Amino acid sequence: MRAGVGLRTGAALAAALVSMASGAAGAAPGEQLFNDNCAACHLRTGLGAPKAFPALAGDKVALGPPAAAAAVVLNGRGGMPAFKAQLSDADLAEILTYVRGAWGNHAAPLTAAEMTRARGGPAAPAAQRLQAH
Repeated sequence: MRAGVGLRTGAALAAALVSMASGAAGAAPGEQLFNDNCAACHLRTGLGAPKAFPALAGDKVALGPPAAAAAVVLNGRGGMPAFKAQLSDADLAEILTYVRGAWGNHAAPLTAAEMTRARGGPAAPAAQRLQAH
C-alpha cells in the first residue's frame, strides 16, 4: 500500500471515530438535556405516549406563554416531576427553548432570566439542593 493512501485512510478513520465519540456535537442546544431528562416520557420525537405522557409537538402549554411553560418544568404537573431542584435555570431554559423549536414547533426561546423570574428568584446553589438519588 502506498504511504499517501494509508495516511488518508487513517485520517478518515480518525475523523469518523471522533465524530462517533462526540455523538451530540451536531445536536441543537438543549437537545441533549432534553434527551437526558425528558425523553424517557415524552420521547425523542416529542410525541409522548398516548394516555400516559403528553406529546410536546404542538402542545399548547409548551408553545404558550413562556411563564406557563416555565412553571410546569419547575413545579411539575400530574405525574410529571418538578425539576426546580435538579436543573439550573440555564439548563431549563435550554430544554424549553429546544422543545419550543423542535418537531415543527415555532415559539420564542426562553432565557435563564425568564426561568429565574418564574422560579421567584435565583435557584439555591448546587451544594444546597436536595439530591433525587
